[in-house]
Amino acid sequence: MNVVLRAALACALLAPAGWAGAETLRCNGAIAAEGDSKVSVLYKCGQPALADTFCAPVYVWGSPYPVPAPLVPLSVPCQAVEEWLYDRGPGNLMATVRFRDGRVASIRYDRQPQ
Repeated sequence: MNVVLRAALACALLAPAGWAGAETLRCNGAIAAEGDSKVSVLYKCGQPALADTFCAPVYVWGSPYPVPAPLVPLSVPCQAVEEWLYDRGPGNLMATVRFRDGRVASIRYDRQPQ
C-alpha cells in the first residue's frame, strides 16, 4: 500500500497541470484571458500604453505546381493581428496581448516590447 501511495504521489507531482498552458493578465482586480473580446479586455484593463496592428500572412499548404505540397506554401490574403502593450508598473513585466479575429489569441510577458 505504501508503494502505491508513493507512486501516485510521484505521478501527481511530475504530471503537468492542465491549466498551466493558458496565460492570463490580472488588471484592476479582474482577469483577462485567452478568448476574451477586445471590449472585455478594455473594460477589465483600460487603455493600453501602446497599440499596433499588422497583417500576418496566412498560408495554405499545397501547390498547383508539380512540387511536393509540404515544400511550397501558397500565400493568401493576410489576417489582421492587433497587439496591445500594458506597462504594469515598476517591478512587473510588460504584458503584450495579441488579438486575432477580435479575440485574445495570446498573452506574453517581456521586460521590453519586441
